[in-house]
Amino acid sequence: MYSIDLSGKVGLVMGVTNQRSLAWSIAQPLTRAGASLVYSYQGERLRPSLEKLTEGEAASLIACDVTDDAQLDDLFAAIEAEHGHLDFVVHALAYAPATTFARPFHHVTREDWRIAMDVSAYSLVAVTHRAARLMPQGGSIVTLSYLAAERVVPHYNMMGVAKAALEASVRYLAYDLGPSNVRVNAISAGPVRTVAARSISGFGDMFSEGGSQSMMKRNITAEEVGRAAFAVLIPEFGGGVTGETIYVDAGFNAIGMFIPPGYPDQRDEPG
Repeated sequence: MYSIDLSGKVGLVMGVTNQRSLAWSIAQPLTRAGASLVYSYQGERLRPSLEKLTEGEAASLIACDVTDDAQLDDLFAAIEAEHGHLDFVVHALAYAPATTFARPFHHVTREDWRIAMDVSAYSLVAVTHRAARLMPQGGSIVTLSYLAAERVVPHYNMMGVAKAALEASVRYLAYDLGPSNVRVNAISAGPVRTVAARSISGFGDMFSEGGSQSMMKRNITAEEVGRAAFAVLIPEFGGGVTGETIYVDAGFNAIGMFIPPGYPDQRDEPG
């Protein structure tokens, strides 16, 4: 079995709220491989649960509101002071006001647009700009996206538009930083039962249909997202991959039509 030792490597993980967070699933294989992790969190209300999750780990917890440049500067200054460098970043941040999921898209307000774009897309640019300075030997940055970035998913609305901006940002950032050996990629995960997912009206139906209509006839797991992100982050596996949106959705993104009940499946034919 291929063994990876990340002792001496330092990672920043942004976006863990509880044990169901995809960011937490990504952090687990990094921790098991020996990496030192810094977790950022949005407000003090989130710190107790993060402290409980990371109990027993040699992890640092730092508050950071990514809409505040001063707090971002403080976060990366603290990482530099403690570790001197940074090897990878997990960016798992997204937010849009609840009204943007509940109402038709054409009702989105200018302020709702600004907030969603700031937190969900611009934050990757702001984080990458600062992280790259701590990656003199190269590094890797992974963010989380969703298929609504390129296709209409009812109720996803403003978040889908923000994810489209996020994926475009991945490509431009990867282009800028490629000569410095800093890689930037997105993982587009299928539906997973997270706290964020519960804010989307009709998520239960989306989850069920996504699984039944996928190529593998099942939903993905958070652990599968974590392992895929690990492979992309680590140069031994993903060293030549940058500027990509990598789908972890059991093949759902490549299906051209919904298959109605009773439709014959030629894969079931013998021979």
